[in-house]
This record gives sequence, structure tokens and C-alpha cells, in this order.
Amino acid sequence: MKRLVFAGAVTFCALLFVACGRKPQPAGPPAPEVLVTTVQPRDVPRVLERVATLDGFINANIHAQVQGYIVSRDYTEGSLVKKGDLLFRIDPRPFEAALAQAKGTLAKDQANLAKADADEKRARDLFDKKVISDQERDTATAAAGSSRANVDADAAAVKQAELNLDYTKIIAPIDGIAGFANNQVGDLVGPNSPPLTTVSQIDPIKANVTVGESAFTDFFSRYPDTAQREALLKSIDFELILGDGKLYPHKGKFYALDRNLDPKTGSIHYYVTFPNADARLRPGQYGKVRFVPDTVHNALVVPQEAVTELQGNFQVAVVDQTNKVSIRPVKTGERIGAMWQITDGLQPGDRVIVQGLQKAREGSVVKVKEWTTPTDQLAASRSTSSPEGR
Repeated sequence: MKRLVFAGAVTFCALLFVACGRKPQPAGPPAPEVLVTTVQPRDVPRVLERVATLDGFINANIHAQVQGYIVSRDYTEGSLVKKGDLLFRIDPRPFEAALAQAKGTLAKDQANLAKADADEKRARDLFDKKVISDQERDTATAAAGSSRANVDADAAAVKQAELNLDYTKIIAPIDGIAGFANNQVGDLVGPNSPPLTTVSQIDPIKANVTVGESAFTDFFSRYPDTAQREALLKSIDFELILGDGKLYPHKGKFYALDRNLDPKTGSIHYYVTFPNADARLRPGQYGKVRFVPDTVHNALVVPQEAVTELQGNFQVAVVDQTNKVSIRPVKTGERIGAMWQITDGLQPGDRVIVQGLQKAREGSVVKVKEWTTPTDQLAASRSTSSPEGR
């Protein structure tokens, strides 16, 4: 009996020792938190952005039209000039001498013409009186005609000499901003020389936009009617996003579409003009034009950050009702502002991960929180910080 009691005590102690030696199993890591948006069909404005390069509405290359030496530069480089302002002056003395010579030749031939006219009149009178022959009369008439031709040629030479003298004053042909001078005082210039400078009309200034053939074809297929298409283009207000990301305060208007596509790149250019009274914009600047051509109806869109690209294929992470993640391939349509249209791969009601994609793996379970747009977040923060919100 004592042996049985002893054996039972030993067994009990052994079990107690084993139970005390077991460590509690650690709890698993918590499910990662992600932000999701629920996809629903809706009408969204089709906001398009295109890269643009600014250029002068008119870029006038200023050439010398007569040969001579520059004696003065009469404008401030990089300044605004008005049509008719003096830019350069070429030494006028050779042209003043040429004009004086042309006027002298004209005066001499005008005197000769007066004598020839008198001789012609006298010859006709004598011929009518049968005093001189036909040949003598014709000779006098021909001499008068030749003198008239000489006078006409001399008058044209005087006009050309006056024009050449005027060309020694090189003036701005348009209102605009004048660039740096390519020639200095003392340089010999002429009609075959490179431009002396360039004057660019920058109010309005034009944005040169390049689009691919597919976008061009899509636009014409959407609006095949010419009148409807032109009315739409006239009604669109274009915004200009500058290189620093800031929005230019003035709206632009469509100006013109180029006549042909570039056969090498398959792209086409069109121009949008923007008011630029304060000369804030300059030719050569880069930016983006943004505009809303129309509205996409019943579109399924997700934030662009929800879409990942892998070797040319696009995919999104979808969370089911049990908060389990599945990676789903999708087909994308147009980018509409900060959103991306999904044309295949999603259904209304699908929950797509917007933020926290790096935490989501195929088959993993996540903790779901509703994503809000930056605009909604800003409005909510303002509401809570306002006196009414507090």
C-alpha cells in the first residue's frame, strides 16, 4: 500500500513538473492595416494632361536687308519692344550718297525729257506742214520715248535708294520681347548674314502640345462631326501647370491643329494660347496643359496609386468579404485626373487596396480601413480644426 502511494506521488510530481515547464504559445502578428476603396460605377470628368512647350506666338528673326557696318544697338537686350522701335542702325553714309546720286541722275534725265518733248512737238508741227520727212518725225518721237523711259527708271532708282537708306534703320516688326544681339557694333552684316536678333510676340503666348496618333484618332472617332468638334474645342478652357507644379492663373484657348502627323514619331502638334500681359511666361518653358474634354459615364475608376505595373501588365489587390487578399490582373483605360479607368478585371462593389500594398500578399488577411481622397481628408481636417468642429 505504501508502495502505491509513493508511486502515485512520484507520478503527480512528474506531471506537475511537465505542466510547469511548458511555455505559453506566443500570439501571431496582428493583421496589417490597409486602406481600401469600394469600386462603384460613376460619371467622372475626363481630365487629360499633356506635356507642352511654350513658344512665341510670332517669332520674328531680324535680318539686315542691306550690307553695311553696324554703328549702334538701340534696344536693351531681353526687353519688351513695340512695333516700330529702333533696334539697330547700319552706317547710312554710303546709302545717302547713293540716294543723292540717283536724284542727280533723275534731275538730269528730266531735263533731257523736257528737251525731247519739245523736239517731238516741233517735229510733228513741221511734219504736218510737209517740212520734214516721216523718218525725222519718228526719230524725234523715239528720242522723247527713250527720255521718258530713262526718267521712269531714274525715279525707280531713287525709290530703291530711299528704301535702302530706310533699311539702315532696323526696326521691330511686332510688339514683343527682343532677345540677345548676335552682332555687335562694328560688325559687317548683310542680307545673307544670320539673324541679328529675334523678337517674340508673347502676349498671347502659345503652348505647343504633342499627342500620339492613338489619342488623335480617338478624339476624331468620338466627335466625327466637324461642327460639333470645332464647337467643343472652342468651349474648352485649358489650364497650364508650370514646371514648379504651380497653376498658371489664366486660362487658355485652343488655337490650331497641325496639318499632318510626324511620319517618324506618329505624333501631331496643336497649339493652345494663353494671355501673358506681364511677360511671366517665356518661349522655351516646359509645362503641362490640363483640360476636361468630356465626361465618362458609368466608369469604374480607382486611384492611380492602387494600380501596379509588372512587365507591362497591370494588377490590383482586391480584399474579399473575409478580408483575404487576392492579386487580380486588370486592363486599364484612360487616366482621368488622379484616377485610372479600369476596363476589365473589376466589378462594382470590389474593394481595392489603395495604400498598404507592400503589406498585402496573395492569400494574406488584412485589417481594412476605408480610404478617403486627399480632398476629403483636407475637408475633414478643416472641419475638426474649425470652431464649429471643436
